[in-house]
Amino acid sequence: MRRYAFVGTGSRARMYLDALLGPYADLGRPVAFCDTNEVRMAYYDRVAGAPLPHYAPDGYDRVLEGSDVVVVTSPDFTHAGYVSRALRAGVDVVVEKPMTTDLEGLREIGSALVEGTAELTVTFNYRYSPRNSLIRRLIADGEIGEVTSVTFEWCLDTVHGADYFRRWHRDKSASGGLLVHKATHHFDLVNWWLDDRPEVVFARGGLRFYGPANAARRGLGPRPDRGPVAGDPFTLDLASDEKLRELYGAGEHLDGYIRDRDVFSDGITIEDNLNVVVGYRGGASMSYSLHAHCPWEGYRVAINGTAGRIELDVVERPHVSPADALATIGAATANPDSGTTRGSVAHREGQPDPSAQPEGCGSGPAGSGHRTRGSRLLLQRHWEPAVEVPIPDGAGGHGGGDAMLLRDVFRGPSGDPLRRQAGFADGAASVLVGVAGNESLRTGRAVRLDELEPIPGMSA
Repeated sequence: MRRYAFVGTGSRARMYLDALLGPYADLGRPVAFCDTNEVRMAYYDRVAGAPLPHYAPDGYDRVLEGSDVVVVTSPDFTHAGYVSRALRAGVDVVVEKPMTTDLEGLREIGSALVEGTAELTVTFNYRYSPRNSLIRRLIADGEIGEVTSVTFEWCLDTVHGADYFRRWHRDKSASGGLLVHKATHHFDLVNWWLDDRPEVVFARGGLRFYGPANAARRGLGPRPDRGPVAGDPFTLDLASDEKLRELYGAGEHLDGYIRDRDVFSDGITIEDNLNVVVGYRGGASMSYSLHAHCPWEGYRVAINGTAGRIELDVVERPHVSPADALATIGAATANPDSGTTRGSVAHREGQPDPSAQPEGCGSGPAGSGHRTRGSRLLLQRHWEPAVEVPIPDGAGGHGGGDAMLLRDVFRGPSGDPLRRQAGFADGAASVLVGVAGNESLRTGRAVRLDELEPIPGMSA
């Protein structure tokens, strides 16, 4: 039976801990928590049903001595240190995306992986979502011929999108910005769908909605540094939600992490509007956009090929009313996308991500005006009418993807022709697009990825 330690005790750790306490209890057991905050670790003791040893980051070597595997769900900028130290100690690693935030982190992890014998798994749960797996299969089967271009639009609504601007993610040095923290999910999907590697990246974007200057320009008036403000859906009241209060409000005096910063306050260094063009080695290109203040949440993908086109439309949340905003954030602390701290940055927490809810569930009505929650996948070959391709039903988060991901994490992949389990090379390729995008934002030029390499382990 393998011994699992948890680094980062925010909400994202819950999925892995529940799996070890439930369906995979015959394969492993939790043995330790490592975090900067005793309150959060005590919360997870209650989840585990018994107290486990607690370690601060300076006790990480002791964590490794008593573990076979570490599950890293800490803030993004801390991943490289935790992952590389574990690999060098011969301890296997399961790490949440993004694997790291910058080139230095990629090189640190790659070197440790090449020099050691331990294994690394990067958990891209979007690969396992039935609709996304189906696209991989359609492309691999040649249904649209050779892919020539991809258009990918991601809409984050004013609950989920706004929440990135309250937390440690608002600091680009901690998260890499949304091009790294969030968009690596999407970059990995396209890399995987095409079975190709990105070659060149050009990006434009900026902070256009959140932050004090934008608030002033729209005449919002004076803002508090943190919530709550009665009747204002952009502020967050930690005290009114039990999970938020237990995980963050009750422990903020220990590490200074403030979970409820106002989204229009100073200190935001990430973008909320992003447009990216990516060129691939095989000749295909992608046009990608992310907007973090949309009135609905979901994504649209169009994949053009020499024999036809695939279109995927996903509405994950048709809308959220102001009265529902807090309830949506509070409910999300039970399971979604969530991380150790540097100064005032806490171990990772959940966010109100509707994709982590079971299909057809979540906050807000299933139908809202002319927009209805759900997914639609169309395949249209040249000279033929469009055909709707049925998407298999999946139980649980990410359309059943989380359950399949956990099976691969704890039991290992078994003859998966889609190759959904991701390793270092996959994680690095997705991060490189975000890193190159950030460099393009900074310099105003297209960035070739071969300028950023070589990175040890990329051929793995």
